[in-house]
Amino acid sequence: MLVNVIDKTKQVMQWIGPPIIIFTLLFAVWEISVRLSGVADYLLPSPSRIIMEIISNSSDYALNTLVTVGEAIGGFVLGAIVAIIGAIVMYQSRFLERGLLPVAILIKVTPIIAIAPLFVIWFGFGFIPKILIAAIITFFPVLVNCLAGMRSTSSDVTDLLKSLDASKSEIMIKASIPNSYPYLLASFKIAIPLAVIGAVVAEWFSGDKGLGSMIIRANNNLDMPQLFGAVFILAFIGILLTSLVWYIEKRVLFWHDSQKLDNEIW
Repeated sequence: MLVNVIDKTKQVMQWIGPPIIIFTLLFAVWEISVRLSGVADYLLPSPSRIIMEIISNSSDYALNTLVTVGEAIGGFVLGAIVAIIGAIVMYQSRFLERGLLPVAILIKVTPIIAIAPLFVIWFGFGFIPKILIAAIITFFPVLVNCLAGMRSTSSDVTDLLKSLDASKSEIMIKASIPNSYPYLLASFKIAIPLAVIGAVVAEWFSGDKGLGSMIIRANNNLDMPQLFGAVFILAFIGILLTSLVWYIEKRVLFWHDSQKLDNEIW
């Protein structure tokens, strides 16, 4: 029992140890540089000043964090569902793939900062425009990776299923969709931070809640400690959500070669 606990602790430290060391060194250099140079808070606050700002206004940060996280997760879920359905439709028909993929690319290359004001005009200042913008920015990486995973199914597997008189739908359900899982989870690690960015950009143009709104207010008031505090929390949210996907990936894809290789490395 004790050996298992030690092994688990060692495994966790192998994952979180290096980033903790790097971030500690970066913050130490930052803190020392600010103190020695005497830079004013309204230009560049020290990490200790930023942490004190977060602690002293913890309730305000907590409320706005919940708003932004809710918008980001809602947009991510919506965008991922639509993307997966779109990938399945494109997989079933090359004609639809050739027709719909340019539309998806058009959505991808359109600047979110240009779409956000339009969504505010069309849908108001509530949660809907923020969730939709987060969904749009999530959509493309999930779509492309899911479709690539389904397309990369081994021909040996599909030939075997065809020899057993499996229909195209059965081949898709039993082989192609499971084959896309590693690609899908890889896309989630890209899409979740993007969803957070999308929610923040939307908050710049609508509403008075959320970390994006805090950043705008702090910038207008030259309140750099508050601005950096919101940025720190956004960075933590992105790391936390991405780490959650890593954890799910290791649990769900324990059978996949990438996870076996990862275990060998660590």
